[in-house]
Amino acid sequence: MNHSIYSADRSTHLKIVAVALVAGIAVAGLGITARTTSSDEGLTQTARVMKAGKPVTITSANTSLVR
Repeated sequence: MNHSIYSADRSTHLKIVAVALVAGIAVAGLGITARTTSSDEGLTQTARVMKAGKPVTITSANTSLVR
């Protein structure tokens, strides 16, 4: 058994490249799958447009803030 990558033969290098390619494709596939399934659940981003003017405080409750 050879323990050095420098003196390995051509088929060993080819096996290493093939395993790295398959692993890269698997990671990319998992990333694409994870991204597309999260948008189907209704998790969308919305932006609120506010004009500059008097100070506004946004809270999750329906109560108003008096200062």
